Amino acid sequence: MAYYELAPLPYDYDALEPYLSQRTLEIHHDKHHAAYVNNYNKAVAGTPHDSQPIETVIKAIAGDASMQGVFNNAAQAWNHTFYWNSIKPGGGGAPTGELAQKIEADFGGYDQFVEAFKTAGATQFGSGWAWLVLENSTLKVTKTANADNPLTAGQVPLITMDVWEHAYYLDYQNRRPDYIDTFLNHLVNWDFAAQNLASA
Repeated sequence: MAYYELAPLPYDYDALEPYLSQRTLEIHHDKHHAAYVNNYNKAVAGTPHDSQPIETVIKAIAGDASMQGVFNNAAQAWNHTFYWNSIKPGGGGAPTGELAQKIEADFGGYDQFVEAFKTAGATQFGSGWAWLVLENSTLKVTKTANADNPLTAGQVPLITMDVWEHAYYLDYQNRRPDYIDTFLNHLVNWDFAAQNLASA
C-alpha cells in the first residue's frame, strides 16, 4: 500500500509571524491538514487508488457522487500542501521576470491581477480557495468552493490562497479582506508560482 504523506511545512511554524501566527500554523497543519491526509489514506486503503498518485485519484473521481467523501479528503490534502508552498517568509509584493510579463499581458497589469484575486477571495461564499491558474496558455484568477481545485478543470494551478476560516480566524477573526491583503503584500511565494508556470 502506498500512503500519501503529510509533508512538513517548508518553514518553521513561527516563520510567518506576525502575518500568520505559530498557533495558526500548528492547528492548520497538524490538525486540519493531517486529518485530511489520514482520512484519505484510510479511504483508499485496499482499493486500486491506494497506489496511484493523489493527483490521478482527484481527477478520476471528481464529480462521482459515490466518491465525494474520498474526493473531499484527497483534494483538501493536495490543496493544503500546495497552499503551504504558495506562501513563504519574506513573500509578497509584485512578481518579476516572465511571470510579471505574463500577468501584464493577461490581466493588463499587476494592479488588475490584485483586484481580481482580492475579489475572488472575498466573494467566495463560505469555505474555499482563490487561485491563479494557467488555462489554455492564459493566466486567470478563479475560485473554488470547499475542496474543489483547478486540476479537475484542466487548469494548471500556480498559487492558491486558503479562505477556509481555519486558515486565518485566530489571527484575523472575521476580517477576511485583511488576511487577503496580508497574503498578497507579505506572504505570496512568487518563486513557486514562477516554477509552476515554467513547468506547465
